[in-house]
Amino acid sequence: VWAEPEKVAGREKLFVLDMFPYPSGAGLHVGHPLGYIGTDTWARYQRMRGRNVLHALGYDAFGLPAEQYAVQTGQHPRISTEANIANMRRQLRRLGLAHDDRRGVATTDVEFYRWTQWIFLQVFNAWYDTEADRARPIAELIEEFESGARPVPSDRPWAELDAGERAAIVDAFRLAYVSEAPVNWCPGLGTVLANEEVTAEGRSDIGNFPVFKRNMRQWMMRITAYADRLLADLDRLDWPDSIKAMQRNWIGRSTGASVTFAVEGHEAAIAVFTTRPDTLFGATFMVLAPEHPIVDAIVPGDAFWPAGTDPAWTGGAPSASEAVTAYREAAARKTDLERQENRDKSGVFTGAYAINPVNGARIPIFIADYVLMGYGTGAIMAVPAEDERDWDFAQAYGLPIIRTVQPSEGHDENAAFTGDGPTINSANDEISLNGLDMAAAKKAIIDWLAAKGWGTETVTYKLRDWLFSRQRYWGEPFPIVYDEGGHPIALPESMLPVELPEIDDYSPQALDPDDSTSEPVPPLGRVTEWASVELDLGDGPKTYRR
Repeated sequence: VWAEPEKVAGREKLFVLDMFPYPSGAGLHVGHPLGYIGTDTWARYQRMRGRNVLHALGYDAFGLPAEQYAVQTGQHPRISTEANIANMRRQLRRLGLAHDDRRGVATTDVEFYRWTQWIFLQVFNAWYDTEADRARPIAELIEEFESGARPVPSDRPWAELDAGERAAIVDAFRLAYVSEAPVNWCPGLGTVLANEEVTAEGRSDIGNFPVFKRNMRQWMMRITAYADRLLADLDRLDWPDSIKAMQRNWIGRSTGASVTFAVEGHEAAIAVFTTRPDTLFGATFMVLAPEHPIVDAIVPGDAFWPAGTDPAWTGGAPSASEAVTAYREAAARKTDLERQENRDKSGVFTGAYAINPVNGARIPIFIADYVLMGYGTGAIMAVPAEDERDWDFAQAYGLPIIRTVQPSEGHDENAAFTGDGPTINSANDEISLNGLDMAAAKKAIIDWLAAKGWGTETVTYKLRDWLFSRQRYWGEPFPIVYDEGGHPIALPESMLPVELPEIDDYSPQALDPDDSTSEPVPPLGRVTEWASVELDLGDGPKTYRR
């Protein structure tokens, strides 16, 4: 009956859509029918109950798996992908599944990815208004800056800013934006990989190449703007409590304080987020993620260590710069999971010191792989008396341990105390937290920090903004061009779709698999007649790059 839609036109409609398979291999594997048989059975049952059922299937045909398969077979991705789709459709018919092939799509169809690009433009041209608790057009944000209805995040009014400065401010609000981010860089494949594409051994799932953690400019989706709504809306779902608990833990809402630590001898400062600002008087050292961008600025360029440096802090290197470089290279070869689960805490001294804002203490700054750039600010204030990881690190490197919470009776004095108790050893000439419980001490120290300009009450999340990249050829092009200042500009909808050009050399540029500092060279970047384009976007013809 599904082949004669006019006979079921008046019935209640039901749309059933299966998860799109990747046409990146020679055909189906056993996991495909494992899922499809279930939805097929349910769709048939609904059809027998008299509903007008549209059961469709598409093919997730863009992406790294399809391109890598094409590279291995020596065929253009489109040829191998379309051949694989045809074979999968043949296999699905032999299984007797009731998908309506007339409604089948592939994500490589130009008419399909035209709408993918359209959706991207809606996201790019939007920002999240926390007061309205919803996304709004970016044009409305600009209007508010122009009229003065919304304060401009600058020390100058909107009218005095040039076009580049205005673009930078607006781009910082967009739901889709470009930013430096820690990524899994695989030079052997010439692309950035998702965590799911990296093995437990820190190598690429495809090709078995080494993968390195490093910062690169990438497109990001500002999903963190929706964190509170995602949490609140879990209560509306009829899901098992265990699944909802997993979702809450994944979002990971934490309340605490952002605290600024000045760096001795530098204009730079280090921001940390802590859920325990009440323990600030016990912060005896700081630890940065090896990828933290401030590391390069604070490491001294001398060929020797600062006077008095403990030999245990040096990693056996003759200078801070050499120690940091070697440690970074080693950390880049580890996965985030390895870095978090490693019980043997390691690190090296950067040669720089921070100033604890509550007591003026001079505390050493280390880099260590147990701190991740993708969580919080990529920097922590280490309070070894009240944190087990910091305790282990302090014990390994001979660092001071100052208790700021009175341990409960019978607590092992040779271990960190992570529970609640009266605050101790926490006073300066302006404030005393001594004797306060955790909640009261947190409020008091946050208020004091805010009054001094050294901190603010803050909410943060484990949830991170979503990263997606385009170092490869086989993917729908972004409907974006860049002006001479490097700012992204959305193409008007009338210029959609931006079609992927047909090229002969679609393989990534060969890179040394072990060169963690190499830069990607996308295949489309080599197609100069496509990558550079002259357009009139409303202010006369100009040359842009894609």
